Amino acid sequence: MDTHLVVGAGPVGAATARRLLAAGHHVRVVTRSGTGPEGAELVAADAADSARLAELAEGAVAIYNCVNPTYSRWVTDWPPVAAALLGAAESSGAVLATVGNLYGYGRVDGPITERTPLAATGHKGRVRIRMWNDALAAHEAGRIRTFEVRGSDYLGGNSLLSVLVTPALRKGRRAYVPADLDAPHTWTCVDDVAALLVTGVYDERAWGRAWHVPSDEPRTLRELTSIAAAELGARPKLTAMPYAVLWAAGLVNPMAKELRETQHQFRGPFVLDSTAAQETFGLVSTPTAEAVRIDLAAGPATGVKA
Repeated sequence: MDTHLVVGAGPVGAATARRLLAAGHHVRVVTRSGTGPEGAELVAADAADSARLAELAEGAVAIYNCVNPTYSRWVTDWPPVAAALLGAAESSGAVLATVGNLYGYGRVDGPITERTPLAATGHKGRVRIRMWNDALAAHEAGRIRTFEVRGSDYLGGNSLLSVLVTPALRKGRRAYVPADLDAPHTWTCVDDVAALLVTGVYDERAWGRAWHVPSDEPRTLRELTSIAAAELGARPKLTAMPYAVLWAAGLVNPMAKELRETQHQFRGPFVLDSTAAQETFGLVSTPTAEAVRIDLAAGPATGVKA
């Protein structure tokens, strides 16, 4: 039985902890509130507290960065957390497995692969680029062992579907979403993120690079909503919110303001290529219909995925 340190207990952190627990491992989950999945050792701590995190990492075979800072505070909140995680990985010798995303690529034409340049110009994208570059530099210097997994927009809790669409479906109301309803879009199940994280920790081939999470074929938001509506026995009613409306909302709402940076992901095709992870590790993605069922069961959570 190995000890694993999971930092963060949002949808991905919880899914990772549950997968490790099911495999018989000892799982230490760190959150500010000290909450997390049943069966784990739950610890209340600040992920930016370098000394405390290093103490909690002692004896762990892996540290999972599943942290989810407040969406509008990435520029201030991510750097100290990222530094604390690097320090803990170095002092403990644990593999650092980080949950990334696609923000660092910026605007991309065509399917996104791991070879796509990290060319984002927005502040959230630049934060993620800096985090990965710092971790990779430490890995190449022999100070730590690390890898990063990157998925598209999640299904499995705290998703665009669960936050904006299904609450309206459940009430028989129309959902308004800041997106092109008919643009093909990749959706990533949180269980598949957890599967790649745990697989990578125990497979040296994963270390020293980023991997895209195995994800099902792209679905439009209209298609995704129809799947959810069928599960709920509801009638899908969906309207695209013009970008101008979102932009104006950002004048008074910090969350809406932050969504401006990633609107390109929802106003046209946004497709993730996860061939490398599937072929290297033999992983397969959760079918979209099953991922939607997981999402409906989980419901919305606080914040936006990190």
